[in-house]
Amino acid sequence: QVQLVESGGGLVQAGGSLRLSCAASSERTFSSYILDWLRQAPGKEREFVAAISRSGDTTDYSDSVKGRFTISRDNSKNTVYLQMNSLKPEDTAVYYCAANPYIATMSRRASHFASWGQGTQVTVSS
Repeated sequence: QVQLVESGGGLVQAGGSLRLSCAASSERTFSSYILDWLRQAPGKEREFVAAISRSGDTTDYSDSVKGRFTISRDNSKNTVYLQMNSLKPEDTAVYYCAANPYIATMSRRASHFASWGQGTQVTVSS
């Protein structure tokens, strides 16, 4: 089991930037985890945002954030990041990181992840 703690959320104006962090603690080596960021807006289902491979050399993004958000990881610090630029009001949501050491490759499916953080609120004002 891995414990995940997100931070870095807040209130920002449209066009601004935020950097989310997710720190992990686990007996399993951090580099064994596939990591995702997902988000959930009020009244909506949780949706995929970004994923990163175990080594960090491969990433995947939803079409809605591609070119604006960047996922990265530092395996020496047991931390995954989400750099969010050019934020839009529709990016407003609670952002969650999720981890899975068992799947073979990156996944966009929330159902593939059993380990989640508590979430961090991102609010983008127009």
